[in-house]
Amino acid sequence: MRDPAGGTGLSFQEQEWYRPPVWPERPGQQDKMIHLDIKVNDLDAAVAHALAAGARLAEHQPRSDLRVLLDPAGHPFCLFLT
Repeated sequence: MRDPAGGTGLSFQEQEWYRPPVWPERPGQQDKMIHLDIKVNDLDAAVAHALAAGARLAEHQPRSDLRVLLDPAGHPFCLFLT
């Protein structure tokens, strides 16, 4: 993924041996490999957009000003208010 205007990009690769991380992390379980924090202006709208794109809301939500979601492969990421 890359902004057409330039800047930093993200690349993703699939692995057959992949195991999704456990959230919240627990000793002896698969740790996350990456965690993205994404600033948003409207938390409810951003969550709705992420859910429509295939994310799911994580069961554990540690704070009221952010939402932890899991991408389709199970990677956690956070949406938080700017």
